[in-house]
This record gives sequence, C-alpha cells and structure tokens, in this order.
Amino acid sequence: MDHTSLIHTFEQVDAQIADLERILNERGSLPLKPTIEHAMLLTKRLIIAYIADVGEKSLPTETDDLLDVFKVLVKSDPSWNTIRDNCRELVYYRNCLDMERSDALPQHPEKMAVRTLRHIYLFMKTRCMREERLEMA
Repeated sequence: MDHTSLIHTFEQVDAQIADLERILNERGSLPLKPTIEHAMLLTKRLIIAYIADVGEKSLPTETDDLLDVFKVLVKSDPSWNTIRDNCRELVYYRNCLDMERSDALPQHPEKMAVRTLRHIYLFMKTRCMREERLEMA
C-alpha cells in the first residue's frame, strides 16, 4: 500500500512543529491565539491524513471542529482515546480565549500548546510506525 500522502503530511507537520519550537526557544513566546489555532490545524491534518491512509471512514475536513475530527478517528477504534485529552486541551485554550478568560489558562499556554502538539505528533507517529504506515527512522 502507498503511504506517500501520510508520510508527506507527517514530514510537513514535523517541520512546522520544529519551527514553532525554534521560535519559542529564540523568543521565549509566541502569539497565543494564532499558535493555538495553528496547533489545532496541524492536529487535524495529522488525524485526517491517518483516516485517509486507513481508507475505511469518510473524511472530515480541516474546517471541522477538532473534536469532531477526533470523533471520526476514534469511532470503531477506541484505542485512539489516548490522545483525546490532548485534543481537548487545545480546544480548552481556544475556548478560554474566545470567552475572554485568559485568567483560566495555565502559565505560558503557547508553550503548552506546542508541547501538546508535539506529544500528539509523536504518539501518532509511533503508532503509524508500528502499523508500518511510516518508515522507521
């Protein structure tokens, strides 16, 4: 089976996460709302690419809510619930900002968003490698 699209998506997302991490290391912070939105978008890209690679479910879109995209992933495969709280954390950050409740956010939420994104990426990459969808690095 050809996993080229999935491999390409993982490479692109990894590079974008690395850029966010580099900027955080250089500047110490990132603009909060765009960082959270970007982390949510990249998470959706990973999930959608995986669903497309498996080929058994109808595909959500990047404009769908992150938790709706996640529901498609976990439907019929509850083992994906492992990353549910990570997805919910990103949504929580966005909701706090939308409700003007930045006081409810943890310290340095932009750093937490990037770390959460990296965690989701690594979990999904490891699983894809076990399933032989990505090459062992």
